Amino acid sequence: MKNVLAFGDSLTWGANAATGGRHSFEDRWPNVLAEQLKGQVRVFAEGLNGRTTVFDDYAIATERNGAKALPSLLGTHEPLDLVIIMLGTNDMRSHICGNAAGSAMGINRLINIVKTFSYKPDHQVPEILVVSPPLVEKGQDHLFNDVMAGAIELSAEYAMQYERVCIKEEVSFFNAAPVTRLDPVDGVHLDAKNTRALGKALAPSVKKILSL
Repeated sequence: MKNVLAFGDSLTWGANAATGGRHSFEDRWPNVLAEQLKGQVRVFAEGLNGRTTVFDDYAIATERNGAKALPSLLGTHEPLDLVIIMLGTNDMRSHICGNAAGSAMGINRLINIVKTFSYKPDHQVPEILVVSPPLVEKGQDHLFNDVMAGAIELSAEYAMQYERVCIKEEVSFFNAAPVTRLDPVDGVHLDAKNTRALGKALAPSVKKILSL
């Protein structure tokens, strides 16, 4: 049995824009991924609403900086065979980062944390798969539109910037944009159909990385 850490934000947590709650367990992409691989992997879903790559957000009461959370989660779930990192949507907000290259630098830092973490002596450094986020759309929620101002155009730059980092760091890359479309309710989150689609689309890449 292979162990996989799915490290992300509300798209990994399974936020439901229509209800303000959470998608059912079987619809969230980490659980769909595990189901697709037929018991060959155990997926630890660590998604948190509002999480950024490496940036502090003082507008929210709880810690959202991914670089601060990742080491604890690596220690919590080791031994790990693969870490999937899917972050960046929250970075698009102008008061957080608002720059695709800046988010890519954040991803680079997270990759380095995984590579250099002090694992137990008999535990190997896990493989890494970086997933660039879906394309942001204009939604029906005016507050989200204002908070994410400029993100529609900005989100189109993320795949190129992330892939560049992945090539440099020699880790795997997956672009979520071609296989998902965000929920028009807010233009930021995935509906049940699309979060399931992401889990299914990731399965072949994960299977190849883990030689399943």
